[in-house]
Order: sequence, then structure tokens, then C-alpha cells
Amino acid sequence: MIQNNKIAIIGAGVSGMSIAQMLKDTNEVVVFEREDRPGGMVKCDRVNGHLFHRTGGHVFNTKRQDVLDWFWKRFNCEEEFTKADRNSAVSMPDGRIVAYPIENHAYQFSDEMMKTFIGDLISMAANKSKEPTNFEEFLRGRFGETLYREYFQPYNEKIWRRSLTDVPLSWLAGKLPMPTVDEIIYNNFKHVEEKQFVHSSFYYPKNGGSQFIADRLSEGLDIRYNSDIYSMVKKENGWSICGVAFDKVIFCGNVKELPKIVEGVDLSAYKDGIDTLEAHGTTTVLCEIDDNPYSWIYMPSRAHQAHRIICTGNFAGSNRNNGVMSATIEFTDEISKEDIIDNLSRVPYSPKYLAHNYAPYTYPIQASGTREFISTIKSATESQGLYLLGRFAEWEYYNMDVAMGAAFDLSARL
Repeated sequence: MIQNNKIAIIGAGVSGMSIAQMLKDTNEVVVFEREDRPGGMVKCDRVNGHLFHRTGGHVFNTKRQDVLDWFWKRFNCEEEFTKADRNSAVSMPDGRIVAYPIENHAYQFSDEMMKTFIGDLISMAANKSKEPTNFEEFLRGRFGETLYREYFQPYNEKIWRRSLTDVPLSWLAGKLPMPTVDEIIYNNFKHVEEKQFVHSSFYYPKNGGSQFIADRLSEGLDIRYNSDIYSMVKKENGWSICGVAFDKVIFCGNVKELPKIVEGVDLSAYKDGIDTLEAHGTTTVLCEIDDNPYSWIYMPSRAHQAHRIICTGNFAGSNRNNGVMSATIEFTDEISKEDIIDNLSRVPYSPKYLAHNYAPYTYPIQASGTREFISTIKSATESQGLYLLGRFAEWEYYNMDVAMGAAFDLSARL
């Protein structure tokens, strides 16, 4: 990129602020943010002394060395962060706690479940499964009927709110373990724990949670808060954002907004496809909860709608209020406070409601052609100096580190 371009970045989430930091030394960069503070999906509040991750419970780890190096140039690892091992578990409907990943801990199952799971492994070893075409076929073929019935089906149906036969495999890479039958048997014989796996540890700020990361990434940036972008007009030599001229635009918002706000670039061919893109929202509930040793607790029980407890009170002492444990409990899509409290009565560890937040867009749903479709949009807009970046701009399930990596890749390409 020629130096000293004037670049508008739409959205001060992790993607927007990361790309802004990467470009600001050689370009004039302005970030527009509709809220009054940075962070996007990683924003946190303080409620009754507890730190509330408004959407999930964001931690930092990465398999990319370039992202790791870039991140630690901006933070002091030893002074500002703690490093913790993941200690995840599955809370089974019968009250039994099984370590995660569940397929490595058959010795913690009930006797009946363990016997049927062993039978599945014998059958799977003798009969090579066919290549899966959807998520259900993948789970049955990879983990067997018992684990599918007892864990994977009920847990994932609570998340996806649809038949798993309708969930494509395109989103799967890097999201779930891919053990062979031999590996499952070996891991059970050897009692292989989660800490021996990739992403088995993470870094977490000692104070402020992921809001601390967002606030640090915002430093040194020209961020125009409370700026809801209602027009992006293509001009002969660049773009006009709410009347201000820019050479290029990096859009880190929701791609569904583009047809409404972009003028001068014909997106009509893509509008129907954009309208059909699907996503789930999340209702995140902050609770006081019984002390426990876990970081994440996955819940396949059909007795309630919650699917996951993120024990943020275990991530840092500053998250607790006078030593009282806190956690966030996740429900897919919107649920009323009355229904939240009713559901919490059946969730383990006696959660006590403190607050909740509903975010209408948290998990993009990819169909088989979604990536190709978004790629065609990006090709059309990039030729005009408009770049898409981020979870809902690119309709990809980006964690914080992957969003930083995507920003890293775009900055290198620019």
C-alpha cells in the first residue's frame, strides 16, 4: 500500500482495532465505532463486584507465532496476564462430571454407558465409516452412537437449534478434536488429560478481562465513538464516509448492513444471498455460582436450555466479589429473564442470577456455499477499495486470536 493513505475502519472490535494498529504508522487511520467504548464482542461490565463478559468469556491463545509475537509486543505477559490450563468438564444429565474431551474419559462413565461405548469402538474399528456429508454423520462416524446420543446430539442441538443433518461441515476445521479409534482407546488407557492438547492453556488479564485487551488495543488510535455509519459512498478517487473523504475503507461490521449503506458500488446481485445468511444470537447470564475447579462446563442435559457455563471467576481473582465465585451461562438466541431464572433452577452448581445480555449476532451459520459466496463479494468490493474483515463481515467463526490473524493477513496483503 502506498504510504499515507487515509483509511476508514468501521468497527472498534478486535478485528477493527487490530488492523488499525497494524496500519496506523504508515497511513492516516480513523476508526468509527457506534458504541461509546471499544471491544465489540469482548466488552465487559462490572456487576455487583463481578466482571461480566457480556458475550461469552474471552481468553487469549493462538497457534500462530506471528500473532503471538504481535500480541506480546503490546502487553506485558508476566505482569499483566496469568497463564492457566484449561480444566473443562461435561456435566452429564445423571449428575456425573466427566472430564473433557469426553471421548478420552470412558472410565468416568456409568458402567452401562461405558459398555455400550466400548461396543461402539469395536464396531467402528471393524467397519470403516463412510465419508460424512453433514455434522450428524461426522459425529456418529467419529465418536459412535453412544456418545452421539448421550452428549454430542443434545449438546449441539441446543447450540444450533436445528437438526444436525442440516449443519454443514465447512465450519468444522479446528473446532473439534478429530481422534481416530486407535487414539481414543490409547487416550483412555493412558488417561490423557486435556492439558496435553493444542489450546489446552490460555492467557487471561489479571484485571479487567477482555475489556483490558480492548482498551489497550484502542490506545493511540483515532476512534470516533458514537458514530453509527449510515452511508459509505464510492467516489471517483475513494470513499465518502458520512461526508468525510477516505482512500480506502475496511468494514468490520455485519455484512448484512452493506446493501443498506453502500452507494456507488452495485451490490444488488448479492442482496438476496446476504439476506439469507443465518446466525445465532446468545443470551449470556452472569451468575454467582458454587465454587468448582473448572474453566468451561458443557451441559448436554435436555432438562434446561443452557449449553455452557464459563467459570470466569476462576480465570482471575479480580473477577470475583469478596471471594464469591462468578460465571457466565450461555443460552442460544434470546430468552426472557423469567425463563432464564426458571432454567437456572435446573442448572448445576446452584447459579444465582445477577444480570444478562442478549447479543443478536454471535455465531455465524455457514452453509455449504457460504465461504465461496462471501469470497465473491470480497472480490467485488476490494476492486473498489472496500475490504471486509471480521467475524460477521466475513461470516466466519473467528475467536479473538483468529480475528487478529485475519487482520495480520489483510495488512500484509495491503
